[in-house]
Amino acid sequence: MERPILGKYIIKGKIILETGLRIGGQELGVNIGGIDNPIIRNPLTGEPYIPGSSVKGKMRSLMERLLNLDISGNKVKRHECEDRECKVCRVFGSTSKNGNNIPSRLLVRDAFLTEDSKTKLLSMETDLPYTEWKTENALDRVTCKADPRSFERIPAGAEFEFEIIYTAENENHIKEDLENIATALELLEDDYLGGNGSRGYGKVKFSIEKVIYKSAGYYKGEGTPVEKEVKGGVEGFKKAISEIVKG
Repeated sequence: MERPILGKYIIKGKIILETGLRIGGQELGVNIGGIDNPIIRNPLTGEPYIPGSSVKGKMRSLMERLLNLDISGNKVKRHECEDRECKVCRVFGSTSKNGNNIPSRLLVRDAFLTEDSKTKLLSMETDLPYTEWKTENALDRVTCKADPRSFERIPAGAEFEFEIIYTAENENHIKEDLENIATALELLEDDYLGGNGSRGYGKVKFSIEKVIYKSAGYYKGEGTPVEKEVKGGVEGFKKAISEIVKG
């Protein structure tokens, strides 16, 4: 299978938390009176981060629902096919039982706290570094007995560096693929990221700041990258796509 690299579109910006965010991490022990549900953290620094897999997985799921794609018969409950014109599989990838896999064209990097957010979060008066401890009650619908549980989450207002890279492989797909990526980001803004979304967690905003295009020639030592500033977040990105691809 031929997979040419026609170029790469590098989309940079920030993820801004508009409500608290929780993406669960591993519980490393039982502490009496401790927090029940810790978040994921960088094991070297202890800082919370947003896994690229969480963002990419939610983008894919929302696009599958928007396009009403079939997920039946799939153990992982996501749409996967062998159609190389499929708007979802050609961007997010697909694994086939017959070995006719479609590699992903989209790379979503882990998002790490901005330096400003690190400073602000560390200055908070909480018992946890960078995060807050939120206690909620689950009520028994028959007895009305409360079952309190504590959740760790990253507070609203925190910002993370954001970067995704789209590899152009088919000239006829580039504009539509970038438009679908923008649509997926917009859907995610109107949905939620991480857990407990129905309780108000996980509302995010993508501040797209610039798109850098590096052609195949650039990687061969010919030419220079083309950088396009973007204003207006996801909506601004959507409006700029035609100019980005043309340029």
